Formats: sequence, C-alpha cells, structure tokens
Amino acid sequence: MINLELSKKLQAAQNQANQVAMQIFRPVSRKYDLAEHEYPKELDTLAALMSGMEDGGQAAAGAAGGRGNKEAKGNQNGGNMMSLLNVMETCFGDVGLTLSVPYQGLGNSAIAAVADDEQLQRFGKVWASMAITEPSFGSDSAAVSTTAKLEGDEYVINGTKIFITSGSRADHIVVWATVDKSAGRAAIKSFVVPFDHPGVHLDRLEHKLGIKASDTAQITFDNCRVPKENLLGDPEVRTDKGFAGAMQTFDNTRPLVAGMAVGVARAALEEIRNLITEAGYEIDYDIPSNQQPAVVAKYIELESDWESAYLLTLRAAWMADNKLPNTKEASMCKAKAGRTGSAVTLGAVELAGSYGYSEHSLLEKWSRDSKILDIFEGTQQIQQLVIARRVLDLNSSQLK
Repeated sequence: MINLELSKKLQAAQNQANQVAMQIFRPVSRKYDLAEHEYPKELDTLAALMSGMEDGGQAAAGAAGGRGNKEAKGNQNGGNMMSLLNVMETCFGDVGLTLSVPYQGLGNSAIAAVADDEQLQRFGKVWASMAITEPSFGSDSAAVSTTAKLEGDEYVINGTKIFITSGSRADHIVVWATVDKSAGRAAIKSFVVPFDHPGVHLDRLEHKLGIKASDTAQITFDNCRVPKENLLGDPEVRTDKGFAGAMQTFDNTRPLVAGMAVGVARAALEEIRNLITEAGYEIDYDIPSNQQPAVVAKYIELESDWESAYLLTLRAAWMADNKLPNTKEASMCKAKAGRTGSAVTLGAVELAGSYGYSEHSLLEKWSRDSKILDIFEGTQQIQQLVIARRVLDLNSSQLK
C-alpha cells in the first residue's frame, strides 16, 4: 500500500529542488520568457550540482535516477518518486527552465524505461532529448515513418522529427523509428543518437506560446549511421507484443509531465491565495462554499481539483518504483493533471483580474506555460483513450 509520508531522503531532495525553484528559477523566469531561445547560463551551476549529487548516489535526474532498484523489497519510494518530486518543485519555479535542465531530458526517462544494463552504463549520464512526433502525425505514435535499416553492424536512420524538447541543447537524442514498415507497430524501436553525429541536421527552433526558456527543435536524420548496440532494449520484432517496449517509455514520462502540471498549478494557487488574503478575505475550510464569498469558494474549488491531480500523480510514480503495471494510472494522472494545470492557472488569472492578465505577476506566464503540459507526451484525448482501453479491456483496433 502506498505511504504518502515522504522519507527523510525524499524530503531533503524536495527541499533542495524548492531552493532551486525559488533562488535560481523565479528570479530569471521573466527574463528568459522574453528572451526566447537564449540559453539560461544559470543552469550550468545547477548541472554541476546535480552531477555531484549523482556521483554521490543521490541522483534526482538522468536515466539512472528513474531506473528504480530491482533488488528492493517491500514498499518503495525510489528513483521515479524522487524525479517526480524534483520536477514538481522546480516547475513551482519555472516550467521552461525545468525542461532546460541538463541531464533531465525526457529521453533520459526513455533510456531508463527500456535500456538493458550495459546500455544504462553507457548512456546513464548523457543528456537526452526524445524525438517521436513527425510532420505527418502527432498523437498516433504508431504512425512513425522514420526508418532504421540494419546494414552490417550499423542502423541507417532516415526521417524528420518535430517538436523535440531540448532538441538543440541535449547531447543525445532518443529517436523512434521503424526497422520494418511491413511489420507495423511491432517494428517501432528507439535508438540513442549523439546530437553531433554525422547525418543529424538541426532544421529550426520553434516559437511558442509558453515554455519559451526551453528550446523546441525540428531535426532531420539523413543517412545517419549508429552502431546496432544503440537500439534500446530488444532488437527482435515481436508481433505478439506490438510495440509495448517503446510505449513503456510513457509509463515513466507521463507521471513526470503530470508532476510539472501539478507544480506550476501550485505556484498559481499560492500566488492567488496571497492576493485573496491581502484583499481581506479569509479562506475557511469549515464553512460550506455556498456560504463564503465567491472568490473564496472558487479558490477552494481549484485547490480541491489540484489535490486530486497531486494524489493521482504520486500513485503512478509509486507504482513504477514498485514494479507494478501503471500504464492506466500514468495516463490517468497525465489526463487529470494536464487538465487541472490549465484550469487552475487560468482560474487564477481570472480571479486576479487585470493584475493577473498583465506582466506585473507571473500568473499570465504560468497559464501559458501550463497549456503544453496537457498536450505533449500524449494529448488529453489520447490519455482518455488509453484509459478507456484499459478499463474496458479492449485493444487499439477495437477502440479507436
């Protein structure tokens, strides 16, 4: 059974991440929102700190941090929970800067999910972005058309990927490609490709509504050759398993994205709570909402919505640490937290009125930043589809 009381180790990691949020991220949050694509130099110091923590066995990021402990027995709060608490706190400071932290790319979670022990040793300390989406598809990950053809001891990768978070800054890219188009989903595999490798071309950086501190890239792979050992996990095309190995990545990354939404929503809640209190209203949980001022009742509604998203997200990460199948729960927390993040941050803007809509506070920025968290790593609609399939015990061909 899940224990919601954090261990001293997790509390210490959470406190450290909160200090990063308040002392490093918040002071420069507006600066890098206005200076889109400029690299946040303040992150170099943070990267050195996190590298030292990892060397000391206290990794809160990177592939090794999300791997979990195979030998652990009993009820565990391990690498997945630590990574989750870390992003919750840092996104309390700034989502875009969190996505820009070296060695904390979504590709690192992909490596943690499907790499074998030898690959984890080789790639455990790289900074990896993740390249899935293509110009011809968005949410349907099975529609991958980028190819990886085995020639001797190398795979030759060809195709174009879009919307790659940290695509121009990470030193490696986890690329989804098909090794046999005729085999369908089962042939989709993930490959680790160095960013500076021959055949890797950075096409452009995207201009975005939010998370402007983070770079989002389009990259083309043109006859890019990588050693066959860079294919993550099992190289065999197993039609009986579909592309479950590749999809297992999302069981790790979706709770993290949910945690990002939970973190930025909490920032908005605390800001609007302060404004409500300063305006002379008392937030009293012992009085029914219909007997309280409308602004207080709305705040309590937003806060209760946030609480449910928070608990669902903790559960999904805990299940991953305890080696319990969490595909449904990962999608549940992603769907709930993504929707809640947008509702809470926009609700806070509305409650603050013209002040919330202006750049005098970060409320309007948080509302812009939160929207992507309901889109990437699978849209709201895709999450509900995954959940429905699990609840109804139907496969993708039976429920589309």
